[in-house]
Amino acid sequence: MNDQRSAAGAPAAVAAVERAAAVAVPEAVPALGDAAGPARPKGRGAALAPVALVVAGGLSVQFGSAVAVLLMPRAGALGVVTLRLAVAALVLLVVCRPKVRGHSRADWGTVLAFGLAMGGMNTLFYQAADRIPLGAAVTLEVLGPLALSVFASRRLINVVWAGLALGGVVLLSGGGLDRLDPVGAAYALGAGAMWATYIVFSARTGRRFPQADGLALAMVVAALLSLPLGIMESGSKLLVPSTVGLGAAVALLSSVLPYTLELMALRRLPAPTFAILMSLEPAIAATAGFLILDQALTTTDALAIALVIGASMGAVRSQARRARPRDRA
Repeated sequence: MNDQRSAAGAPAAVAAVERAAAVAVPEAVPALGDAAGPARPKGRGAALAPVALVVAGGLSVQFGSAVAVLLMPRAGALGVVTLRLAVAALVLLVVCRPKVRGHSRADWGTVLAFGLAMGGMNTLFYQAADRIPLGAAVTLEVLGPLALSVFASRRLINVVWAGLALGGVVLLSGGGLDRLDPVGAAYALGAGAMWATYIVFSARTGRRFPQADGLALAMVVAALLSLPLGIMESGSKLLVPSTVGLGAAVALLSSVLPYTLELMALRRLPAPTFAILMSLEPAIAATAGFLILDQALTTTDALAIALVIGASMGAVRSQARRARPRDRA
């Protein structure tokens, strides 16, 4: 994925999660200043900091996805998913050392749903990327978060920015999907639905579990679900040292770092704003495809990227203006 999400950077990212306050639920979509926990720093920089986390996570996950496409001939799409999620789960378990006692049934239900969404999102996306170009796969996948931004938003301006981003997404797809493998397109749309579910349950998990414990436990759930599929498709190929090494790189770039950054961002951004910022993913994917997979950008692609970035900048400005009155209160 961007699904779609450095070994040295992972502990630092998780440590930052440990210092964050309780995450807001998407239905209420308050910012951190409205939730219980330490008061956040004041000023424009504090409002833009979570935006930077989302962008950094997007860069990491899309370049990791490009590496994953290169790995698919060796391990297959399901094998890549298994390697990515298994390594990510191991890293997060070692770094976070999550507590498994003292949680309610509802807590475990939330983690299970989060893990199912994460595993489904990755499996469906890599099946899509194995059949259609990376940029097209992410373009279709991002429709899930865009739909979430419209349905969850209580402000008209978020609908406007979502509409502008959707225009860029449609333009990036070439104005139609008739040239794409229909099965691959269906997988990408399914991944988008799982991505929207991931956003919702990532926020709920962050509220129910301290530090990054919920993320680590959910990653284990996702890895266990993907393991039988990866073994059936790839078997002993998953044990080749070079394949394991590339799989570990994909895990760190596409799972550990971006998911941690997104969890941090969701603690400080309303869910609709976060979902709109996810519209940057097709633009990032197109850039990664150009740099790593030699997929050339056309003039139409560049215009689409400009529309998507413009919508994201509008969402950032709206979030900053919304934060300023609370900072002065």
